[in-house]
Amino acid sequence: MRDDPLFYVVAFACLAVAGILLWGVGSFGRGGEYNARNANKIMRYRIIAQAFAVALILLFVWVRR
Repeated sequence: MRDDPLFYVVAFACLAVAGILLWGVGSFGRGGEYNARNANKIMRYRIIAQAFAVALILLFVWVRR
């Protein structure tokens, strides 16, 4: 499985989703004007990245079966 480059792309996509999620949680925890301005935008970034990661996972499973 580690020989497949798609595995690393999927892993990177999952880490990107986790990073965006942590960015949003940190922003929410701090609160203030930054959170008020960017909360919805960060949520959209997470949803788009998560959809992309799920699509890559499905592609990986389909290719590897």
